[in-house]
Amino acid sequence: MEEFFDGYPSSRTLFDHLYRLTLTLDPVALRITKSQIALIHARPFAWIWIPEKYLHRKEAPLVLSISFPERDPSPHWKEIVEPAKAHFMHHLEIYTADNIDSEVEAWLRKAWTSAGNLR
Repeated sequence: MEEFFDGYPSSRTLFDHLYRLTLTLDPVALRITKSQIALIHARPFAWIWIPEKYLHRKEAPLVLSISFPERDPSPHWKEIVEPAKAHFMHHLEIYTADNIDSEVEAWLRKAWTSAGNLR
């Protein structure tokens, strides 16, 4: 975990805040790779990454990506793409802890529930 956030302390602070929301969801496992952290419940349900690492320009300190079977209508999403039929990947830019609110908590719970139902 330390290696993933090395050089990105504000991203780590935001991740810690976001991760605290998942503590009420049980179980949740983390899979940390070079490029992202996946939150897993039977299967991955959310991905967290640092755009600046790959885009090499100043971006949001953290992005939360969640897959839903339908497009979520919230205006807070930076981007929504449909990489496969009925798989909508939603990308939320997180700049401050204020961006991590009850709406984000509800999205995480919805994605966690969906991941657990697809065993």
